[in-house]
Formats: sequence, C-alpha cells, structure tokens
Amino acid sequence: MKRHVGHVAIVLAGGPAPGINGVISAAAIEGINRGARVFGIQRGFERLMAGDKGAIHELQIEDVSRIHSDGGSILETSRANPRASTEIFDRVVNTLLDAGIKYLVTIGGDGTAATSNALHETGKFSVAHVPKTIDNDLPLPDHSSTFGFQTAREVGTGITETLMRDAATTRRFYLVVAQGRKAGHLALGIGLSAGATATLIPEEFPEEKVPLAVIRDIIAGTIIKRCAMNRPHGVIVLAEGLAEKLSDLPAVVEAERDSHGFLRYAEFDTGRLLKNAVRDRLAEFGLASTLVMDKNVGYELRCCPPNSFDREYTRLLGFGVIDFLLSGGSGAMISRQRDNLVPIPFSAMIESETKMTRVRYVDTETDLYRAAKKYMIRLTSEDLQSREFMQKVSGLISKSGRLESDFIREFSDAAARAVGFSDAYTELEEEVA
Repeated sequence: MKRHVGHVAIVLAGGPAPGINGVISAAAIEGINRGARVFGIQRGFERLMAGDKGAIHELQIEDVSRIHSDGGSILETSRANPRASTEIFDRVVNTLLDAGIKYLVTIGGDGTAATSNALHETGKFSVAHVPKTIDNDLPLPDHSSTFGFQTAREVGTGITETLMRDAATTRRFYLVVAQGRKAGHLALGIGLSAGATATLIPEEFPEEKVPLAVIRDIIAGTIIKRCAMNRPHGVIVLAEGLAEKLSDLPAVVEAERDSHGFLRYAEFDTGRLLKNAVRDRLAEFGLASTLVMDKNVGYELRCCPPNSFDREYTRLLGFGVIDFLLSGGSGAMISRQRDNLVPIPFSAMIESETKMTRVRYVDTETDLYRAAKKYMIRLTSEDLQSREFMQKVSGLISKSGRLESDFIREFSDAAARAVGFSDAYTELEEEVA
C-alpha cells in the first residue's frame, strides 16, 4: 500500500503556452504514483481569490495520461493577481489550507513566480515553480529556452513564411508584430528562421526611448531599398516591445495594463500605428502606391499543440517539480540544465526591490545576433554613398519632387544605425529573394 504523503495542487496563471498540459500530466502522474492526492485548480488564482474551494478538484491518472500532446490547458488560466492586496492574498492562503493542500506547483511567467515566492514565504506550503512563457524572457541558465518558446517560434515561422509567399505573389509588404513583451527573443527567432526581410527588436536601441520617426524610417528605408532593387515585396518582423521604446507616444502610457501592471500590447495596436506612419513616409517620396499591411502574430501561437521538443521538455519538468517537492524541497523554480533537473532558489532570480523575476533580454553582442543582422535587408550608410544605388532611388522618387539630397539627408540617421548589417545589397537581395 502506498504511503499517503499529502495533497498536491497544481495551478496555472498568466498567458497560455504550448506544453502546459505536459507539465500537468507528468506532475499529476508522478504525484499519484508516489502516494499523493493531486488536485487541479481551475482558472488560475481567480476563484481562489474569491474563496471558492470548488475551483480545487482532484485529478486521476486517466484524466491526464494522454493530454501531453494537446494545446491549451485543462485547468484554464487567468491573469488575476493574488498579491493585489493583503486581504486577497490571505484569502488565497486560507482557501488552500482549508482544502488540505500541502504542496503547491505553480506554472507561469514572472508574475506567477513572484506569487509562488510569496506563498513559499508564508511557511504554510512547500512551493515550486515551473517557468512558462513563449516570450523566452526568464533568466534560465545557459540561455535555455522557456517551455513553449520553441513551438511558438516554429508555428510563427510557418505563418511568416506563408506571408512572405503572399507578399511576393501580391507585391506588398507585411509588418508582422510578434509577441514577446519587452524582449525580442520570439521576433528574432521567427525572423531569422523564416528568412524575413528584416527584424526589429527593442534591444537594438541602447537608448531608453526613441522617437517614432526613427523606427518609421528604418522600416521605410528597408522598403525603399527593396523597391530600388526591383523586389517590391517583403516581410518585416517587429517585436511588440518596440511600443514601450517610443518616446513621443503618450498612448503607451495611457494604454490598458493587466493586474500585474504589464502593458496589454494587444490593446495598443503597434502594427497599425507603424504601418500608417510608414505609408505616410513612403507617400512623401512618391511611393504612396506601395502596399503595406500589418499583422499581429501571438494569440495563434499560445495554444497550439506542442512540438516534440516541448513535449519532452514539459514532461521532464512535471516529473522534476514533484520530485523536488516530495523530496523536501521548496522555494525554487525547476530548470532543465542539459539532461538534469536543477532547482533555482527564488532568492537567486527575484529582485528584492520589485519582487519580480529579472527579465532576460536579447544579447545584441552575441554571434547569434551578429549573424542574424547579416541576413537582413536594411538601408545602410554605404547604400547612401553608392552611386549605383542612389541612381535607382532617384528614379523611384523622381515624381515626388524630392531630390536625392533630400533622401540622403532625411534617411541618414536610419542608415547610420545599420551598423553590422549587410551592405552587399545586390548579392544579398538575389540570395534572400
């Protein structure tokens, strides 16, 4: 007979990511096989915050044995923040205690990790966290990806490749805005994998804020360069975090935020804003007929079935989080380091001032980013000094009444920022197209 080791609860919070069901499945099976009763908590912390014990229901092996390949989450999710007030937090704690919960598995991003740490610090539960986000912005060792990222990049790449084919077929440009909050991992991964025309991420800009005109002219310069090479089509991938880089956009400050204080990027239409700005800029130089479209890519990625990498990854994490808790551990995030499971203490990843996990940004000094730039099309200072190239640009803009000198003057800043990008436009254009 198995020795009863206590009640385990599993809770998911924040946005979905491919592979969630894999964690739930593996954690539930391992917990039950080791003598625990395992419970799933429905709708994240939302119902617990209302004191609703009905949100806590027992899981059996037959409930979870074949869900690891499914997208979405059998437990659903919400962004409700139990740390919104002391009263709400205490209600969550008491609801869990009343249900007899001894061990708590949290699945989520940085906001959920902070909640997990707060619950651990009460001393009333053994708590461990499984990091989840398609943004890939949690500080895991050796730059390991967060689960869900690999699937999201793969599916996002497929969507972008289809848009590239559509762009070539219909002679247009797409601005694809990829999710990722403040970090550009997903946008860069999609852009590089798909061979997109260019990718812009917030980490490219070292200054805290940049004017909208800077990003507008980088995009417009890329489009004009493509048109000058008689290839009037392409896809430019933009990280949604560019929105918070803009210095002259009060709408970002006023935009809706979730209960954790994170900007709801979906409520702020970065793609449409930049599309309109780029269209107006192109019209100034006689290219009003150039069709520029915007497309957000994010929600399509979050609940798709996980690929084989994320299936394996999440089953390992689910096993590991239970192994850690039932072996006496608490207060840590479970990470995969090579083929081993290593708990990372909350104290090593959560900042004392903000009580949130540190954000992992794209390191623009790496060979990965250096190589990525070589496969992008950007207007460079070398282009502006090339007689052959500028003659082609002059032909494009001649009907607008603008001069070659106007173009050089107005796009010199955007071109100067393209340090390290390929300036071999003739050869590269042929290869990429």
